[in-house]
Amino acid sequence: MSLFFKFRSNRTGAGAGAAPCGMEAGVAAAPARRAPPPERSPARSGLHVNFSDKGEVKERREKFLTAKYGSHQMALIRKRLAVEMWLYDELQKLYDVPTAAAAGAAEVEVDVDELLDMDSDELRRAHLATLLADAKKPQKDVHNFINELLDKAKTL
Repeated sequence: MSLFFKFRSNRTGAGAGAAPCGMEAGVAAAPARRAPPPERSPARSGLHVNFSDKGEVKERREKFLTAKYGSHQMALIRKRLAVEMWLYDELQKLYDVPTAAAAGAAEVEVDVDELLDMDSDELRRAHLATLLADAKKPQKDVHNFINELLDKAKTL
């Protein structure tokens, strides 16, 4: 295999009839001559590789599928996760989880995406107030929680 380059240039003082500037590059194929493969030694002629079943390999690969995000996307994910963890902790405080679990109280699910899809803060407040109506803590604490949650949701 051989490599060739051709360069043509048009200098500024070459005149009006000069050829335009250009460059070509290419690879010229030459017949490849390979040496014959080396003889195998008798000790290695019986070697083989035992591959596992393809379904087993595919199943193992599916378990470890991950995704790579850019730095900006990761920052948004971290911010969202921080808000969701704060929300979880605060709901546990509002419902006094150890006693509520013993009494068999129903779970409260606050969907942040649903809140963000609502048109106004008044609708969000009313929705949260109905969800949190049976909280164990005083209404003052519930209203403070709603205000903090709406402030945090605006940053998402």
